[in-house]
Formats: sequence, C-alpha cells, structure tokens
Amino acid sequence: MANENNGRIYTADEIQVLTGLEPVRKRPGMYIGSTGSRGLHHLVYEVVDNSIDEALAGVCDTINITIHEDNSITVEDNGSGIPVEIHPQTGKSTVETVLTILHAGGKFDNSAYKVSGGLHGVGISVVNALSEWLIATVKRNGKEYTQRFERGVPKTELEIVGDAESTGTIISFKPDREIFDDINFNFETLEYRFREMAFLNKGVKINLEDRRTNTKREFHYEGGIKSFVEYINKNKNPIHKDIIYFEGERDRILVELAMQYTDGYTENVYTFANNINTQEGGTHLSGFRTALTRALNDYARKFNYLKEKDGTLLGEDTREGLTAILSVKLMEPQFEGQTKTKLGNSEVRGVTESLIYDFLSNYLEENPKSGKSIIEKAINASRAREAARKAREITRKRSLLDNTTLPGKLADCQSNDINETEIFIVEGDSAGGSAKQGRDRAFQAILPLRGKILNVEKARLDKVLGYEEIRAMITAFGTGIGNDFDIEKLRYGKIIIMTDADVDGAHIRTLLLTFFFRYMRELLDKGHVYIAQPPLYKVTKGKKEYYVYSDEELEKLLEDIGGGNYTIQRYKGLGEMNPEQLWETTMDPEKRVLLKVSVEDGLVADEIFTTLMGDKVRPRRKFIQENAKFVKNLDI
Repeated sequence: MANENNGRIYTADEIQVLTGLEPVRKRPGMYIGSTGSRGLHHLVYEVVDNSIDEALAGVCDTINITIHEDNSITVEDNGSGIPVEIHPQTGKSTVETVLTILHAGGKFDNSAYKVSGGLHGVGISVVNALSEWLIATVKRNGKEYTQRFERGVPKTELEIVGDAESTGTIISFKPDREIFDDINFNFETLEYRFREMAFLNKGVKINLEDRRTNTKREFHYEGGIKSFVEYINKNKNPIHKDIIYFEGERDRILVELAMQYTDGYTENVYTFANNINTQEGGTHLSGFRTALTRALNDYARKFNYLKEKDGTLLGEDTREGLTAILSVKLMEPQFEGQTKTKLGNSEVRGVTESLIYDFLSNYLEENPKSGKSIIEKAINASRAREAARKAREITRKRSLLDNTTLPGKLADCQSNDINETEIFIVEGDSAGGSAKQGRDRAFQAILPLRGKILNVEKARLDKVLGYEEIRAMITAFGTGIGNDFDIEKLRYGKIIIMTDADVDGAHIRTLLLTFFFRYMRELLDKGHVYIAQPPLYKVTKGKKEYYVYSDEELEKLLEDIGGGNYTIQRYKGLGEMNPEQLWETTMDPEKRVLLKVSVEDGLVADEIFTTLMGDKVRPRRKFIQENAKFVKNLDI
C-alpha cells in the first residue's frame, strides 16, 4: 500500500492550506508539547518525518541528519523535493507556503501521500516558526533552489542558485533560544529515535552525524521489524530460533508483525501507527492481543496441550516473555489518549485481529517445534499466575484488616493526603533509625529494607511475592501488584529511594528500579518515584559547616572559603549522619535535592535493565566499560 503512488511526484495543486502560522510562537507548547528537551528534539523528528513520508511514497531511500557545532541541524533526503511552483491558493511558491502556513502539506491530500507520519500533521512550518533561522534547499526540475527564513519570516525569495542532477530536500535550522530553555541536542536521544525509524522502514538508510564530537551512526535494516526484534532480544535467550513475521493488508490497512518468545517473564510489545510510537496502545494492540490469545488456546486444545479439565490460557499467559513489534499503516489515523499516542480507529482492531489470527493459526501448525515451546511457556505462565494469585490474596487479606497489618518495620506518617505524603525506602536498620528520628512524622514515612531485594529480572511474580522485603513494600504502598495494581490506592505521593553513595547503594537502587519498572511501571510513568541525593562531604571551618554533594562542588567551596584550617568528612553511608544532619541535608523539602525517575523510552529502559540485571555477563561488562567514564563518586 505504501507504494500506491508508484513513485509519482506530487505537485503544487495537491498542497492544501488549512490555517495560519501566527499562534505557534505565542504558544509553542500547544504544537510541540513543551519548550524543554522533548519539544526541542521534536523539531528534528518533524523534519525527518517529512523525509520518511517521501520514503513511504517510494521516492526516497537515504536521509542524512547532521548536528553542527552550534547545535543547528541539517536534514537532507533524496526524495522528489518540495514543489517550487506558485501555489494557486497563496500566490507564493509552494516551498514558502509549506514553510510559513500551518498544516500546509502534501500529507493532507490522500492522492499525494497514501500514508504519512509527521507530528500528527503539525507540519514543518512549526519548525520554521520556532527556529532562529531556517534555510530550505530544494533540488527539482534540474535546478537547485534556496530560501532563507528567520523566526518563520521569509528573508529572501525562493532563488535558483544552480543546476541539479538529482532531486531532494535539504532543511537546515537552528532552534530559537528565545523559545527553548536549552538548544543542546542529545545525541543518544536522536540515535534511539532514528534507529527505531530505520527498523520501521526497511531499506531506508538513515545516517546521523554529530560534528560536535565527530560521532557517526548508520542505520539501515533490510530486515525491518524482524531486525528490530532481533535487536531487542540480543541480550536475552529466545526459546525458538526463528523470528515470527507477518505482513498483510485488508481494507487499505497494512499490518506488519514480528515476534519472538524468550525465557524471560516480562512482556515487551511495542506498537506503531504510521511510524508513530503508540505508547498507550490502541485498537491495533487490542486486535493483536485477542488474536494471539485465541490462536494459542485453539492450538493448545487441538493438539491436547490443554485437556478438557484445564482452564483457558489468559492473555497475560500468552504474552509472558514475548517480544513483539506491531506496525500498522493507514490513511487517516486517529490518535487519542493523554499524550495523543493511542490509536483510536475502530476498524483497525477487526482487521488486525483477523489477519494475525489466521496467520498465527497456520504458523503454529506448520512449525510444531516452535509451537510446542510457545505453548509450554504459556502453560507454565498460567500455573505461575495461579500461584501468584494465591500469594497476592494472602497479601491483600493482610492489608485489608486494618493499619495494624502494615509492615512492622514501617514507621508510617500521620497524614493520609497523597499530595503531601512521602515514604523513604532506606538501606539497613542504622540509616533507618536515623531517618525515623530525623523525619517529620506528619507526612514522612520510613521503610528500612534488610539487605538487597530479589533481582526480579530473573523471577516470575509468584517467586517475587515470596520475598518478604518486596511484600513489605507492596503492603506499604497500598497499590497491590500485577493484575491487582491500582494507582488510585497509592498511599504516598512520593516514593523516595534513599541509599548510600557507594557500590552497594547503587546496586540496591538498581534492584528497586528494576522492580518498579517490571511490576509497578505506572509509579514511574506517573512520576511518583524519586532518588534522594545525600551529601558526599561535610566541610567544617571554625563554627561553620558546609554540606557538599559532588567533587566539583567541593572544589568550588574550598576556593570560596579560602585558606585556613578546615576539615573534610567523606560520608560513606547514611548511618554516619545523626538524625538532625540527615533531615537538614537529605529529607527537608526546603533544602534537599531529589531526582525524579522517569521513563522517556520504555524500549531503552528495557534494554538497560536487561543488560544490567539479566543472565548474560558479556553485554553487562561492555555496558560498564562504556559508561565507567560517567561515574563520578564510587566507593569500592
């Protein structure tokens, strides 16, 4: 379906104008989400998405993105080039029309682009409006054209500057410091996004160059989303060798699926609609889940893996250890949800379910060895689910009795107002004692943990629930876990991990964050998890005491206080601080420093947790070696 254009070059008459550009600079957040890092990087995505639209139309196969030393960006493609003719509605060149009028673009006319992504149709004009300057260069009709804009306003006419043997579009722009908090692009953020784009558009080559650091990456995957699944599972252990792949079309909806099961216990299903990451799922995900559950149950019954007396496999059983990429492409996607990343087209569910059910039913019968591995995995998951249900039931009954059933080690707070309550997860009884004495008991609760919690990356939920320290957290939080998890029952607005600034403390933080990510993800998504930042040093000069949180801060302080006698105390653990010091430096809301933990990209987070906490040693060693240079404070 993506090639229904047959490579036809769209014309000026097909560019439709919907509205003006004036509001963009006044309210940029309405158009790009924010003026912080996310909005900044969205500018690049929007320009590249236009080039991807050319690839979907069959007229582009190479996209080059360059970050320059001054944080300006150049995006070049070998597509057909933006039309240069005079636009019939505006009387201006089509290049100027596209770049200065909101929602002017070929993707609004189905005869020009059958499928398009883009920033939900916002258009490249928003990039122009929010840039200090933008230069558009077009190669088309054997000529090279260029036009310069400043803050969305044309500063030159569209001019012919030479001859051109090829076709394509080059957009160079520099984000406006008057709009953005910071215009420094993060290479890793762009790297993850464009690797993803290359996976989703097989055959398209995306080159990323950072001239600030002389770093280059090339993303080119002929295997498309099959390569995507292979990449995600590179540090995992698949239970069947082949990556299951399907591509089909019905009612002008293209459905593409790649999937593979691993011996892990978590589900990693990522869905896309017209290359947009639908993080909140939607109708395509619902259709896929229904098809998968029905196909596996039918297969298990038909070949006697499930007997008459056995229960039915639930959806969660059939998705344990599953890595899958589901990509749909359709003409007019409708996005819903809190962040407009949920596909709402009702017709997509039926098409997705029908196509995938038929394919999986045939695949399982034609590949009995893989089918057996998958079914046995699902049946074991079903048995573990029942064991976990019984364990959860015991935990729930205890917590429902009354507050006296809260963990005995928990020092609870007096308030029930989630807008002010917070719980500190503290390492060990010593620090726990200081924290309990130093806290404000009106709104601060303390839960000390004994030792290191279970590494949940290597355990099913039934085993996780058998661990006392984890049960204590679940009961204290009040949310339940797994299918019983309910964010509305959360008892504390802030869950603060407070551990020592040493190797053991870092390990405990990672174990806790792995647990939250795998089993209480919504706590991270809703911004309830924080990491406390205790001081590393106390500097005493005379009667004055200074608390310092980094080596750089220590150097600056010593310069500021000058010579003379002073003493430096290096804190190796929270237990070394008395209650008053712990309150003053780490727990007092007026003075403390907290880091909020957020998950910008679930796929990236999954890769990191799998690398750090999974079975394979080699990728973990490589990760540590590559990131050791970023470690500043390490006690060994």
